[in-house]
Amino acid sequence: MTDTLVIVESPAKAKTIAKYLGSKYKVVASNGHIRDLPKSQMGVDIENDFEPKYITLRGRGDVLEKIKKEAKQAKKVLLATDPDREGEAISWHLAAALKMDPAKNCRVVFNEITKSVLQASIKKARPIDENLVDAQQARRVLDRLVGYKISPLLWAKVRKGLSAGRVQSVATRIICDREQEIMDFNPEEYWTITAYLHVPHARKPIEAKFYGYNGEKTDIRNEADANKVIEQSTGVPFIMSDEKKTEKIRHAPAPFTTSSMLQEASRKLGLTPKMTMSLAQQLYEGVEIGGKGSVGLITYIRTDSVRVSAEAQTMALEFIKSGYGDKYVPSRPNTYKGRSNAQDAHEAIRPTNLLLEPSMLKDSLRSGLYRLYKLIYDRFLASQMTSAVYETTQLSFNAGPCTYRASGIKTVFDGYTKLYTEASDDTEEKEGTLPEIEVGSSLTANDISGVKHLTQPPARYTEASLVKALEEKGIGRPSTYSPTITTIIDRGYVCREKKQLLPTELGFVVTQLMKDNFSDIVDVTFTADMESKLDEVEEGKKQWRKVIRDFYGPFEESVEEAFKNVEHIKIADEVSDVKCDKCGAMMVYKVGRFGKFLACPNYPTCKNTKPIVEKINVKCPKCGSDLIKLHTKKGRAFYGCERHPECDFVSWLKPTGENCPKCGKYMVQKIGKNGSYKQCSDTENCGYVLRQSGSKKTEEED
Repeated sequence: MTDTLVIVESPAKAKTIAKYLGSKYKVVASNGHIRDLPKSQMGVDIENDFEPKYITLRGRGDVLEKIKKEAKQAKKVLLATDPDREGEAISWHLAAALKMDPAKNCRVVFNEITKSVLQASIKKARPIDENLVDAQQARRVLDRLVGYKISPLLWAKVRKGLSAGRVQSVATRIICDREQEIMDFNPEEYWTITAYLHVPHARKPIEAKFYGYNGEKTDIRNEADANKVIEQSTGVPFIMSDEKKTEKIRHAPAPFTTSSMLQEASRKLGLTPKMTMSLAQQLYEGVEIGGKGSVGLITYIRTDSVRVSAEAQTMALEFIKSGYGDKYVPSRPNTYKGRSNAQDAHEAIRPTNLLLEPSMLKDSLRSGLYRLYKLIYDRFLASQMTSAVYETTQLSFNAGPCTYRASGIKTVFDGYTKLYTEASDDTEEKEGTLPEIEVGSSLTANDISGVKHLTQPPARYTEASLVKALEEKGIGRPSTYSPTITTIIDRGYVCREKKQLLPTELGFVVTQLMKDNFSDIVDVTFTADMESKLDEVEEGKKQWRKVIRDFYGPFEESVEEAFKNVEHIKIADEVSDVKCDKCGAMMVYKVGRFGKFLACPNYPTCKNTKPIVEKINVKCPKCGSDLIKLHTKKGRAFYGCERHPECDFVSWLKPTGENCPKCGKYMVQKIGKNGSYKQCSDTENCGYVLRQSGSKKTEEED
């Protein structure tokens, strides 16, 4: 007989928790949800006040039976799923399946998986929070109604297989609207004029930019005006008229929320939101550390709060003092203000134990986990450090009627930047000092040049900047950012091109149809307001069925009107330059479950399809033809010969086009904990490795 059965979502989490709780506890995993709405039907009884019809998920029957068996043999059952709406709902479904009373103290929540927190949380078991469950049910029912009502319209009027989603449709619209802005943008001409001023005691000239006439700001819009400025500035002395020195303080950034972590991991590590959340989930649930077993390294990862516990903050300040010195410890602990619409249910994302420094774990963590852990660790520690202090200098020069200005910045105290600097999508101010010059000094221009520029349209969204936009507009919540972006890419509404998100023609067509017929669904303000209503359900201020009722009446009318009024929309397929080798027609691009592929336009007469060929500019080691990048059905990349099946060469690793200097076989590119390196493909018999660090190459033989 087990004293206490603890149920969590994942096996990794179960393993970590079991280590801390001891022999009186048995920990099992449900592997996520065990019940949900059926896929084959709407699963919502509209006539019965939107009652959800839950079923045991396919493939989860055996898991559920095992849990029921364990529960019968336990004196007490505790539900320890994640501390959010989704986790609360999983516990609620488990309680229903196990015939537990949700009003009893059966629910355990914790923000981090450490021994002290777990033991304290077990003692504070509480009833299942019905408000949290209702908020999750409301979101699930809303999304099901939108998807199952609008998707048939898209099948009938646009193309079979399409689907619509409440939050995803708004995200697609945001990307489409930005693309339309770019297409409608009219560039305007402007000029910058730079004078390179010689300073006798300086190593390089001062770069002074034209500011205006007689100290008044003047924009130069054409070449004639630019030439006039250059002519007026040529051959005259540049008299320094003013010097302004200002102290600039840059405060430490807040510790990570889900949104800021996704943005920074994209910019600094090149990770997609989906990859980041997968790695972060592993760091939260526990990873194997040499000599310590499975250890949860970070706190809960779905949060919009920048709050930090007093205990964690105290430990951080002590750590900073011992590792960096008193001057890096702020006189008052840093506090941060979250967004006005933040739920603030959990702490910010931080390491669970500062003594587990990234450098100590480098050999235990694979590359992705190590890099993300280091990012989270450094960001949290930096958030508790003193501000960085800079001195900015601005020099003004008069050259006849023309005013020029030069700017410089230097670090007075590095503060938190000793450990961490934020990445940015924008060009940041570059540090550079100006030579000491007295007011009234006369300088000579070595050269004066004008450069023509054109104003640029707004930048396309990257995954990082889209997450930021969704957060700022109140669209979705921390748990929805990553799946939202993944969904709109998988559906073919948006494609990723050199880190930028571009709407496809299909995305434009569906978005326009939604704007014309379901303006509320794709309205940013309406969707943000709906998120606020779901928050109010969570807080017990609104009844979830009433939120659905208020939404559904007008929505159902819109669906009926759209079926009557929307004409069939024909989307022409993009034609490729590849001939169908069966019938000779020019193949077209299609989007399927596994991304873009080539298909014959004469379907169903000709059903020929081909993967899109991506050449890697490397010759096949077997026959000398071009190598191409291909993908398995599960999306894993591999490399093969374009002459397949005549040539059977394949490689999971990317060939470099070079031969091994030791054995002559082809070399491949590999990525390890310390970056990328080249290795002989014959690892068993040769094992030659070529690493490159900066300009220095090192050769190794295993």
